[in-house]
Amino acid sequence: MARKKYHFNPETLQMEQVTYTPIYWLKKSGSYLLGGTLIGVLFFFLFFSFFPSPREKQIRKQKETLEMQYNMLSHQVDQMQLVLTDLQQRDDNLYRSMFQAEPIPRSSRLGATLRVAYYDSLAMMTNSQVAADLTRKIDMLERQIYVQAKSYDEIVEMVKTREIRIENIPAIQPVLNRDLTRVASGYGWRNDPVYHTPRFHAGMDFTAPTGTDVYATGNAVVEFVGWKQGYGNCVILDHGFNYQTLYAHLSKALVRKKQKVKRGDVIALVGNTGKSTGSHLHYEVHYKNKPIDPRNFYFQDLSPEEYDRMVQLSSNQGNLLD
Repeated sequence: MARKKYHFNPETLQMEQVTYTPIYWLKKSGSYLLGGTLIGVLFFFLFFSFFPSPREKQIRKQKETLEMQYNMLSHQVDQMQLVLTDLQQRDDNLYRSMFQAEPIPRSSRLGATLRVAYYDSLAMMTNSQVAADLTRKIDMLERQIYVQAKSYDEIVEMVKTREIRIENIPAIQPVLNRDLTRVASGYGWRNDPVYHTPRFHAGMDFTAPTGTDVYATGNAVVEFVGWKQGYGNCVILDHGFNYQTLYAHLSKALVRKKQKVKRGDVIALVGNTGKSTGSHLHYEVHYKNKPIDPRNFYFQDLSPEEYDRMVQLSSNQGNLLD
């Protein structure tokens, strides 16, 4: 039997038995139920915080495996990028320079635009950073490999046309050494013989008697025959591969426009026409429509000793004839 409870009533000064109403028992039961529920919830969270479920263990293991695979793939992509960078440097600094081809711009290798919106969408997916980073690396590598493959295709075509190129580009002096009086002046800043002021001399002057033969320095098509201001009678040859040569102050041209000529053909005679102070040939080499130093294009004509002598003579700072 339940033990009876009493309490002292100060009004009656007697001990009276305690009676409990249904509301009292309802409140007491509710407090026990609430306390038990709170203790159960707390235990649940503490247990699963320190002791993951089998499903969570499986997911964590899969995540660790994916991260390890990603790190391995990322490392492999980085190694491939190093190899590709080396190939790109060789391509620009060796293979393309051998054929005097322009290096591929960095913007072309990397691509003008990136798929920024696509990468942003990846960043909102599961394992977002991993997916976006690896996708970006692979896209960049794919672009660079494509551009590099196209570059090597171009080089293969250059190799196929190398024999024609060697025959066409300027490679000899336009006047024979035996006919030269001297090399009056070379490429660079010189004193103008008429105005006596410094000006840039875009070619080389070969002094020789009027009527001396002038030779085509490479296979070409005659692009221009006629009079040019300052140059007098002039012949311009188009050698292809972005090369042209100009022969000025001629007494007579022996070719016509659009005529094909070969290296060593006589195309004109030395003269003293135009802005000239003496009988000589003014000779220019142009690459991509810009004049370059002609003395770099006598490799089939001069011995090392003759080349050194020509360089010394062409470095003369004073005696321009045009």
